[in-house]
Amino acid sequence: MKIGALRITIIFAMGLTGAFASPAHADSSSPLLAAYYDRQMAIIEGNTYAWRGDGTPQQIPYRATQVGVGDDSNYLLSVDGTLFRFDNDNFDKPRTLKKEILRFAAGDTGALAIDKSNTLWWIASGTRKAQKISDDVKNAAVGDGANYYVMQSGDLYVKGKAHRGQYGNGTLERTDKFIRTATNVSYITAHTGHAILLKTNGDVLGTGGNIYGPVGKHGLGDKAIRWSKIVGGAKAIATGSSHTVAILNDNTLVAWGSEYGTDPKPVLKNVTDVAASSNTTIALRKDGSLWQWDRGAKPRRIHLK
Repeated sequence: MKIGALRITIIFAMGLTGAFASPAHADSSSPLLAAYYDRQMAIIEGNTYAWRGDGTPQQIPYRATQVGVGDDSNYLLSVDGTLFRFDNDNFDKPRTLKKEILRFAAGDTGALAIDKSNTLWWIASGTRKAQKISDDVKNAAVGDGANYYVMQSGDLYVKGKAHRGQYGNGTLERTDKFIRTATNVSYITAHTGHAILLKTNGDVLGTGGNIYGPVGKHGLGDKAIRWSKIVGGAKAIATGSSHTVAILNDNTLVAWGSEYGTDPKPVLKNVTDVAASSNTTIALRKDGSLWQWDRGAKPRRIHLK
């Protein structure tokens, strides 16, 4: 890899499908999409795009196996396993965070990176220092106040704020160490004061702040303090600040929360990947097309230049 003219050219030397043993993206069901507040990123046909809000996706000169976003930063994982961060939309100044990374999750407070030995590392926003968290980790999520990770065994651990019921075990007191809060978990995603998990049997459960319904019926208007089932038969999930989406086994995308109500509502068919932010949802369909829409609005196809 050569760095020149303040930009990186990364050779796309392998397919995306084989790059990940399992997903790990706090805001997305897929390494190909990322959304957080008003930032979005996507990998389409090997090309990387970034955009804000309802703006037009702009291709950036980097090839990647995974993308991620925070409130003020964009993240990119190269095919050689190097995790980069770009601050304040400045794609000319990549900051190397850590090498030999297999997958990662990003959010406002930083990134959780899983290396090739399945060791989990924490890299706080604005820094490059990596702190070891745990071994044998499958995936992770960065919430606004609490972080999560899933062990290879399916045990879920959480640390951080608990005042909105983020732990899902009834406690409202934060801890400074990660504690186990669920079992038989396949995947975890989190956002503003709430978290959504996918069980190994396809059930989707939620806990935490639920003023607008991203956690479903439980604790609507305030908070849910325990993990509660929302829907079954799902294979992928993502959550924004006030709504949540899930891809069912038949590739139907359903949504609930703000502008949708508490019962999962069908939104789009033939969906393979999805990511959610504060107001926006982005998705990829089986034909490779990119779609975007605001909460409750009709999905529209995005035509890339």
